[in-house]
Amino acid sequence: MKKTILITGASSGIGKATAKLFQESGWNVIATMRKPEEEKELNHLENILVTQLDVTDISSITKAINLGISTFGKIDVLLNNAGYAAYGPLEATTTEKIEQQFSTNVLGLLNVTKGVIPHFRNNKDGVIINISSMGGKVAFPLGTLYHGTKFAVEGISEALHYEMATIGVKVKLIEPGMVNTDFGGRSFNFNNDEGLTEYQSLVKSVFEQFGAAQQSASPALTVAEVIYQAATDHLEQVRYIAGIDATALLDKRKNEDDKTFFNNINSLYGRNV
Repeated sequence: MKKTILITGASSGIGKATAKLFQESGWNVIATMRKPEEEKELNHLENILVTQLDVTDISSITKAINLGISTFGKIDVLLNNAGYAAYGPLEATTTEKIEQQFSTNVLGLLNVTKGVIPHFRNNKDGVIINISSMGGKVAFPLGTLYHGTKFAVEGISEALHYEMATIGVKVKLIEPGMVNTDFGGRSFNFNNDEGLTEYQSLVKSVFEQFGAAQQSASPALTVAEVIYQAATDHLEQVRYIAGIDATALLDKRKNEDDKTFFNNINSLYGRNV
């Protein structure tokens, strides 16, 4: 019997690359997205169900899970991929934007996971894969909201893996580096107020560093391949790093004390502190 993966945020980037890789590998795929009517590729592939799911809408989560189960009989893997990055000075960010970032990246992930757990518990089997980031271990300037959510995903996943072990379910974390997706486009929400002049030199440096980092970003398929490994290796391993830049940066973070690491980050952004 074919296995089935449910993917959130499958309309582009890592989500779409993962949907195509699993489909090519003989899996059924429940490819969920906020606007399935705009999808032009996945809905033409065999064994892919394209359906609506907004992680901030619990009723849509329930409908997508139920439709996936009724279509394919079982869900074997959940990939919590939907999310975006809100950057910018906290002082320039509205409360609404703060709530939206955490509603999508944290509460959305929790609600989708909670929706699938009863199915996994009944089957005494399943894999939950959460997309974190190297930014779930290391924070960069002006990323208070984004890094806050990814640090949260790290803690949620680590705690949940103990809990899920009692019902035969594995929890995995994927920690990509920079990925050649639309992270700088629709998945990137930058908040700024040029009247807050004290922050503007840092804002300029952050944009320059993003541009430089994108030049060596990994293709989305690189991350999809690590996701496939995590879904199929049957190991107790929780964390999987994806990308040469993530491997190098996380190794540095592990081997340097706070003062050394923070000084290196400050120098990267032209700051001497």
